Amino acid sequence: MNHTVIDIEDAVVSYREDVALRGVSLRVASGEFIGIVGPNGAGKTTLLTIINDLGKLLSGKVWVLGNYVTKTNRHSLRKQIGYVAQLQNIDPKMPMNVREVAMLGRYGLLGLLRRPGRHDWKIVDDVLELVGMTHLAQRPIGHLSGGEQQRVAIARCLAQEPKLFLLDEPTASLDWKAKTDIIELIKLIHNSRHLTTLLVTHELSALPVACDRIVLMKDGLIWGNGSPEKVLTDENLSQLYDIPIPVVKARRQESTPT
Repeated sequence: MNHTVIDIEDAVVSYREDVALRGVSLRVASGEFIGIVGPNGAGKTTLLTIINDLGKLLSGKVWVLGNYVTKTNRHSLRKQIGYVAQLQNIDPKMPMNVREVAMLGRYGLLGLLRRPGRHDWKIVDDVLELVGMTHLAQRPIGHLSGGEQQRVAIARCLAQEPKLFLLDEPTASLDWKAKTDIIELIKLIHNSRHLTTLLVTHELSALPVACDRIVLMKDGLIWGNGSPEKVLTDENLSQLYDIPIPVVKARRQESTPT
């Protein structure tokens, strides 16, 4: 039986006058693939930050990988969490190639003063092969397409050898083909690496069918939680996004090529 690897209890997070999370509780079992869905400003990203210990709780408690998160263990826990954010603009003049950027994921384990050895480069080369970027290993990172850059970001995350795989809007700003390819890659990684995966998105088309569970968020609250079949109904989604059901149906089909 899978054990609990994330346990959030009554989490409240506030940014100045805005309350980002309003008493959120969530348990995640080892090996689950969870899609976290909701409109912009729902609190989805904040939920990931408290798991990754990058967000400050006003009240509540968080356990990660069986450990209650404290100031003394946060650094060691963070080494076991892989995080992929939205695509960032990269300066074409950035003097690093794909292989070097992927190696950055190892430095959290090595420490800044230790040089990577043969074992570390082997791990980097393996993850570059997994994400389909071996042939571009020597290409400057700023000379890649958006989808290729996101593959490198995923490789950097995997080079860390994480137990938790957190993705925050990983397909934002990508075209349909790149978006579809990234989602397929995430599914492959989840299954082949036996990870626990949380994927945040506001785009329904970015939800892989492989999700075990869907968490709906709105206004800093968990608004729905269950299997995709149970949660992703037209009625639920129209209320979640405050738009009529026919519009929701249309948006769910937007990513389908004609």
